[in-house]
Amino acid sequence: MRKKFAWQWTFFFVGLAVMSLGISLTIKGKALGTGPWDVLHIGLFKQFGLTIGIWSVLTGLTIVLSTSLFLRRLPKIATWLNMLLIGSFIDLFNWLLPSTSIFIWELCYFIAGFFVMSIGCALYISANVGAGPRDTIMMIIVEQFGGSVRLARTIMEVFAASVGWLLGGPVGVGTVILALGSGQIIQWALPFFRKQLAQLIGEPNMLK
Repeated sequence: MRKKFAWQWTFFFVGLAVMSLGISLTIKGKALGTGPWDVLHIGLFKQFGLTIGIWSVLTGLTIVLSTSLFLRRLPKIATWLNMLLIGSFIDLFNWLLPSTSIFIWELCYFIAGFFVMSIGCALYISANVGAGPRDTIMMIIVEQFGGSVRLARTIMEVFAASVGWLLGGPVGVGTVILALGSGQIIQWALPFFRKQLAQLIGEPNMLK
């Protein structure tokens, strides 16, 4: 049991760090546009200051509190950690990664970020210790109004990107690529990481 617990949380924390690195890479390559939620966070940063990471935490906190009131139950510890750590990691990597205004380097940042973010997301999801704030509200939309998870996710991301764009966030072709393309990589990588986790903890039934 301890072995399973240790490996699950290792996958969770490493996955969050890798995903946050990918997000920061796409932010550095913002000439192409950033992910829908990052459009919102950058727009809020431009209008009100603070940092992009802090706005990630604050929007996550707003979602957590709203969903908790709606569901009448407190979220799991992983949801809180997801909210706090991603914002912290984003600010750390934004500080560590050098900025550039040269398009070719921004393109390299974006392409690297696209793959790194998607793989990190699959890694943390494979741990299966709890959903992030935005995943929770996505599932509420599906349960209350029907439709697919993909449709609910699209609605959320279009809303976030639209508000962020009005606030001055960077929307571009990259925003569409991240919104539509990352799911394809996650779908490919998730079974791989689940298999690796099952082998590490000696529970092949996890794959069923």
